[in-house]
Amino acid sequence: MAVTGRFVLLVLAGVVPVLLLSLATEAGGWALLGWLLLAVVLGVADLAAAASPRSVLLARDVPARIRLGETARARLFVTNTGSRTLRALVRDAWQPSAGAAASRLRLTVPPGERRAADIDLTPFRRGERRTEQVTIRSVGPLGLWARQATLNAPGSLCVLPPFHARRHLPSRLARLRELDGRTSVMVRGQGTEFDSLREYVRGDDVRSIDWRATARRGGSPAGQQVMVRTWRPERDRRVVVVLDTGRTSAARVDDEPRLDTGFEASLLLAALATRAGDRVDLLAYDRRIRARLHGSTGPELLSRMVDAMAPLEPDLIETDWTAVPAQVRALTSQRSLVVLLTSIDASGSSRGLLSVLPQLTRQHVVVVASVTDPGVLAATLDRRTRDAVYRAAAAERALLDTERVAAAIRRLGADVVTGAPADLPPALADRYLALKAAGRL
Repeated sequence: MAVTGRFVLLVLAGVVPVLLLSLATEAGGWALLGWLLLAVVLGVADLAAAASPRSVLLARDVPARIRLGETARARLFVTNTGSRTLRALVRDAWQPSAGAAASRLRLTVPPGERRAADIDLTPFRRGERRTEQVTIRSVGPLGLWARQATLNAPGSLCVLPPFHARRHLPSRLARLRELDGRTSVMVRGQGTEFDSLREYVRGDDVRSIDWRATARRGGSPAGQQVMVRTWRPERDRRVVVVLDTGRTSAARVDDEPRLDTGFEASLLLAALATRAGDRVDLLAYDRRIRARLHGSTGPELLSRMVDAMAPLEPDLIETDWTAVPAQVRALTSQRSLVVLLTSIDASGSSRGLLSVLPQLTRQHVVVVASVTDPGVLAATLDRRTRDAVYRAAAAERALLDTERVAAAIRRLGADVVTGAPADLPPALADRYLALKAAGRL
């Protein structure tokens, strides 16, 4: 049972004249008691006339998934199975991070009929946003007293990473078309495959001359109709993306966790590599496998990637890098591009990464991608006050530590890509294209 505000106003409306009457006569106390009894009787009668909130059937229509930042409409169907009209205030208990525009809705449902309550959801966190219960407060015809019950009505909405970096995809695909399939690479390098034959022109590498094809065309060594082979980056290569979900991935840079920036970079790289004909595997790891994606190709790849990434959250433990080479070997045994999305801010936290890089670089092409904080660079430029000078010194120290770790990674045979959250995904895609153009994949 619940008392409404209308009942409180009713009691107050009668108390004022009763108090004035008590000042004029000696029967004021009995009048006040009578008024309160009358209000209670009206409330009990109103409660008896209210529909039972338990004679209700609930059903949901919720979208399966949306991207972070988008708005979805969740619909709650309320069916009145009782014999009285249901005048109800309905509260749908979505998690606060689901971003419900209005959690309390008023419905009037005649007996045997069904009504729908629409709630707009704009989540501000990834993962599965849930609701478990619905509270229904059924008021009587006078609106004085109400019956209240909480019913189980589970529902969920999967919130996927936003993939803002997809705006960089068209320009990178244009560069990929120039590199692979339309403009053949004229230099034969490691990891390239034969494309076609054409006539020799001045400046071509003489090592690409095909003497058998030249003989069939009736050419001569003097350069008349000499045929050369053209080469293009090899397709069907393997790309293994390793996401560090340890404690360093929980740090926020530009109001975004490092892990989310890793998602953006992984999705852009996967979309580009798939269009290039390469196969992409994903591993999210700290001390255990948080997500593992293997064998997906084409449009299915990005769909499965965002589904795997949606529930991931950083774990506040140190990443066990010693197990990463074995995890990569479990995904592929051939020479591949291994992308490690982690943090290289400090030499102490990067010691484990540096210790296992030689095992990876012996067999694979390794790229270490890390988010840099643009606020640190900005702090080095502000030296107007004494406090600002101290902050600038600390920022310079942080930049030097990052550069030391990056230099150590390069000495061990891996490439390093760094950038702000908005710049890292396209920078990683550019490095992938550069490696293909150089014939290293």
